[in-house]
Amino acid sequence: MKPQHLTAKPGEVAERVVVVGDPARAKMVAEEFLEDARVVSENRALYVYTGSYKGVPVSVAVHGIGGPSAAIVFEELRMLGAKAMVRLGTAGGLKPEIDVGHAVVVTGAAYYCGGTLGVYTPNACMPTAPDPTLTVKLYEAAKREGLTVHMGPVISNDAFYAESPDFAEFWAKRGIIAVEMECATLFGIGWMRGFRTAALVVIADNLVVPEKKDLLHHEQLAPIMRKAAKAVLEALVETNV
Repeated sequence: MKPQHLTAKPGEVAERVVVVGDPARAKMVAEEFLEDARVVSENRALYVYTGSYKGVPVSVAVHGIGGPSAAIVFEELRMLGAKAMVRLGTAGGLKPEIDVGHAVVVTGAAYYCGGTLGVYTPNACMPTAPDPTLTVKLYEAAKREGLTVHMGPVISNDAFYAESPDFAEFWAKRGIIAVEMECATLFGIGWMRGFRTAALVVIADNLVVPEKKDLLHHEQLAPIMRKAAKAVLEALVETNV
């Protein structure tokens, strides 16, 4: 099948890809960490950069916000040759100890059995756990970079403004430590299409701590995100694909 949205040509996307929601984050990773980075796709602002990290080809791709946009990008990256994708993103903490600026290496993603993945598997729930080997390497790399790291499951929610105190309480009581929007889609499609996945998310707000509910954005999180980006790149190049 031919990609309908990404305009990169075969051979222009690396086997290892960092996937992000924010175009500013993609630009930062490409410009600050990759050698000889170039834009290979920019249609619909879904930028894809390709360069190398420590001599290993790596791409950085923007997947947008939410499952539908992300699914398109993950599918098309796979069509273009990607064999491992690691999400570098942000999330909201659902436990008081998961503080703003901490990082979460995602071990699984709950979701409502509908939405984007529900279209792939009507009346069933997809497996939404990441690749275990890549996840362990990601955790080890994040610790080496000096991040405060938690491991645990997240909830991938389709409606950003539908989150409420009841929502946070419901999922926290079920062992979920953070909320974001794309991990379940990444992990589910990864198993279905046969590519490795993992995710490292930086906590940008905390839904259960009133004074920390204001969302921090790219500029405010940049110092921590740089450490997280390096951890993601280290894990990718250490993993056989």
